[in-house]
Amino acid sequence: MGNGGNSSPLFETKRAKRIVLYRLFAASIFVGICFIWVYRVSHIPKAGEDGRFGWMGLLGAELWFGFYWLLTQACRWNRVYRHTFRDRLSERYEDELPGMDIFVCTADPTIEPPMMAINTVLSVMAYDYPPEKLSVYLSDDGGSELTCYALLEAAEFAKHWIPYCKKYNVEPRSPAAYFAPLASDNAGDFTLIKKLYKDMENKIEIAVKLGSISEEVRSKHRGFSQWDSYSSPRDHDTILQIVIDGRDPNARDVEGCGLPTLVYLAREKRPQYHHNFKAGAMNALIRVSSNISNGKVILNVDCDMYSNNSKAIRDALCFFLDEEKGQEIAFVQFPQNFENVTKNEVYSSTLRIISEVEFHGLDGYGGPFYIGTGCFHRRDTLCGRKFSKGYKSELKWENRKGEETSIPKLEESSKSLASCTFEENTQWGKEMGLKYGCPVEDIITGLSIQCRGWKSVYCNPPRKAFLGLAPTTLPQTLLQHKRWSEGDFQILVSKYSPALYGHGKISLGLQLGYCCYCLWAPNCLATLFYSILPSIYLLRGISVFPQISSPWFIPFAYVIIAKYTWSFGEFLWSGGTILGWWNDQRIWLYKRTSSYLFAFIDTILYCLGYSDSAFVITAKVADEDVSQRYEKEIMDFGASSPMFVILATVALLNLYCFAGFLKEAITRKGIVGVYETMALQILLCGVLIVINLPLYQALYLRKDSGKMPSSVVFKSMAFVAFSCVCTKFLY
Repeated sequence: MGNGGNSSPLFETKRAKRIVLYRLFAASIFVGICFIWVYRVSHIPKAGEDGRFGWMGLLGAELWFGFYWLLTQACRWNRVYRHTFRDRLSERYEDELPGMDIFVCTADPTIEPPMMAINTVLSVMAYDYPPEKLSVYLSDDGGSELTCYALLEAAEFAKHWIPYCKKYNVEPRSPAAYFAPLASDNAGDFTLIKKLYKDMENKIEIAVKLGSISEEVRSKHRGFSQWDSYSSPRDHDTILQIVIDGRDPNARDVEGCGLPTLVYLAREKRPQYHHNFKAGAMNALIRVSSNISNGKVILNVDCDMYSNNSKAIRDALCFFLDEEKGQEIAFVQFPQNFENVTKNEVYSSTLRIISEVEFHGLDGYGGPFYIGTGCFHRRDTLCGRKFSKGYKSELKWENRKGEETSIPKLEESSKSLASCTFEENTQWGKEMGLKYGCPVEDIITGLSIQCRGWKSVYCNPPRKAFLGLAPTTLPQTLLQHKRWSEGDFQILVSKYSPALYGHGKISLGLQLGYCCYCLWAPNCLATLFYSILPSIYLLRGISVFPQISSPWFIPFAYVIIAKYTWSFGEFLWSGGTILGWWNDQRIWLYKRTSSYLFAFIDTILYCLGYSDSAFVITAKVADEDVSQRYEKEIMDFGASSPMFVILATVALLNLYCFAGFLKEAITRKGIVGVYETMALQILLCGVLIVINLPLYQALYLRKDSGKMPSSVVFKSMAFVAFSCVCTKFLY
């Protein structure tokens, strides 16, 4: 295929600069951690002495923190960076580029509005790629005729949008994102194309507000008759419509060029059959697309994750088509980035360190995880193929235009592939397609592919490939982290545990990398203990850390200063701001003491058979006042949640303990002497109070709808009072 004899690679891999210096620095921190462990073990109070229980608990927490810190080094120890050569790809393979099937998944027309989904569809339809080799599938698990109608309108607009994008080399190619700025250089064409977009948007928004499609529109499109037997989103036949047939010579844009194939699919749903959430939708798409276009490469994106880089598709192919290393690559993962992130990332939604540092580290050990969006796959690896060195997977373009199957027949033959019963007594969801049985099905799917001998690569180009929508309230953020951490922890305690399932199949570094994320949830225990007990002991005048004058103070000081200085520098180097780093520390604390705690509890209950796992969709739209607070970087607590009760209780307990300590120190002991013996406890409690300032404001000072609900205020105060009474009786 192509010029196989050409020795110039299609991509290069470079190791991170000054990696040796980092390893020496990390080793020095580990030495400090070991000294902390030695101190804690060698200074355990005797039985009956004050603070023995707390001392043992802190020893357990510090052992956990040290162990977990070692795990995180797997994500930093061997960082690599990839660079592609798209010009070489074009020179060798332009005429033989493989067919590309793109899956866009949506599940709820209320939480994920149709306009959002079709903007993503239009952005991938306009990729810098031969249209006859491009097929776009919209999976609508909400089964909404409004979403189907929006796609039909988008198909008409695409006839103008795609040639416009190519003529002016538009970036980004999502119309909503492109038209967001007020100015433009292409005055005449810009005005026309924007008017066409606004007309389309108005039609769709009117239909959404009415909640139905007009009879006039229904009569024009035969596809709407498929909703005649529709009962509900969870009870309907397969609805499939090939909106644009790329094989049809009449499917042309306004410039006379061909259009990509465009397909709408709402797989069959029945109450008596488990539909397996997004994994089930993806597997239905894999089967249906194999009958319609059968592209050798599959890209899947969430409905809010539009293409921000029309060349990214060629970046991915540089990895697959590389003559030397391409045959071992199963998937190419791009980072998950967001367009609506505020300057200082009030909810730390960018996942900055994960995307800019840790995934590059995983790439050095055989590849990053599959994160469920922004990922290009070889079709055969998704369908269960094992890697073998002798096997050559040809990604050669197969021209299907000679096939004479009519559209109605093709639709009818494809519908059965998306039926509820098709997967019965098959390997779908087990050895084929995406795995079932876990809220983060993408992670175990990627792990199983890597355990079959394949590698993955991480591609993080300067211009971000995809941009989505980050949560705009704290409840949404915490709920999202709960789902992720719960799913990852379920993997750890399942048969797909990277520690066991991956043993001998993937590198040790990659195993540790998986475990680092799978152990997110258990972090809650050590973090809660460290956030509460030293403060309570501070109030009681019991020291649980070494004095400033003691040599044992040095390892504590070094580890704290070195770790957080490095964290701060790493965050700034990754493009963050000073305040952004501080917000990141706050969210780190909040998710560990709330999201991870509930994820940990729910996973234990799930393992004991007391609860079922569920897939929760994060809302993609926000009220106007919520949006305004978000843009001003004012934290939004405006929902009653048990997670908030935990956060508020811990924050108020720290405030009460610190105030009580100050009172005692000033009236009885003198502040200087107390500082000498309890400096680290004072520092820890003080930092926790400062980091919780937005929470205190939400509890008592704010009057807007984003304040903490009254029910949370009363519950948290009651818990604090109860805790204080209990500690009084204990000491």
